[in-house]
Amino acid sequence: MGRSVIQTLTFWLSEHPSIVGFRWSHANSWGSTWSFLFTAIALYLTISVLLHLLLALLRRQGRPVPLGPIPALHSLFMTLLSFTIFAGITLSSAAEIRETKWFWRRSKTPFQWLLCFPLGTRPSGRVFFWSYIYYLSRFFHMIRTFFTILRRGRLVPFQLFNHSILTFISFMWLEFSQSFQVLAILSTTLVYSVVYAYRFWVAIGLPRACFAFVVNCQMLLLGCNVACHVGVLLMHFMKGGCNGIGAWGFNSVLNAVILLLFLNFYVKIHWGYGRRVALAAVEEAEAAEEEVVRVKDK
Repeated sequence: MGRSVIQTLTFWLSEHPSIVGFRWSHANSWGSTWSFLFTAIALYLTISVLLHLLLALLRRQGRPVPLGPIPALHSLFMTLLSFTIFAGITLSSAAEIRETKWFWRRSKTPFQWLLCFPLGTRPSGRVFFWSYIYYLSRFFHMIRTFFTILRRGRLVPFQLFNHSILTFISFMWLEFSQSFQVLAILSTTLVYSVVYAYRFWVAIGLPRACFAFVVNCQMLLLGCNVACHVGVLLMHFMKGGCNGIGAWGFNSVLNAVILLLFLNFYVKIHWGYGRRVALAAVEEAEAAEEEVVRVKDK
């Protein structure tokens, strides 16, 4: 029975015809045009600003808008979605390596393939299907911004910047068949599975961690990304080039900005304040990094 379950999951996550035959196309893939991307990001920023201004005019000072179980349900949904993407791209990567290694096995190991796609790679097949699902999931991440505004009455500029840039980066992964995206999606969805599960845990009234759990998870994720970026750079010069290296370079600059801004928060939390002020800074940092932990309603 266990073997049958595994085979069923493998089929639905990596062998279904819709996954195997996927092709990133401006004509056939929803949300795949540049105009859609910029319109969606502009709409997200506009709604966030308007919501903040509206609440500033109508809401009493310091009174959060009650959201009931909505944040908890969102966290549960994002936990399941993130883990599904993680499982799907893991199985799909294994299948792609098994089927295409004849082409590149003399010059790369499977791990090197995960870091560096061969030149001429097209955005089609299993791996890019899950990259596309990850890109679409970025719009569900944006919903947390509205929770922050409604509960805290604040508009955090870095939160807006972070969501917008990460959505833009995930679009470029598909548009330019960019190397590194497989490991980035694997690490990100694994961390998000843990983070959103923790948020759900807190949202239903269970005790929080005694340390900045979400911030430290995000720091771990950023550290893994830095290591992978270094690996891509080395592979590009040592193995004859990686596909989409131009887009990778541009995305690296954007990731570096996010890293520097996040390090600023991290340093303030651990070295810049007393204990009481640091605990308040943890919540602020988590909000700024789209990682706001739900506080139980009093």
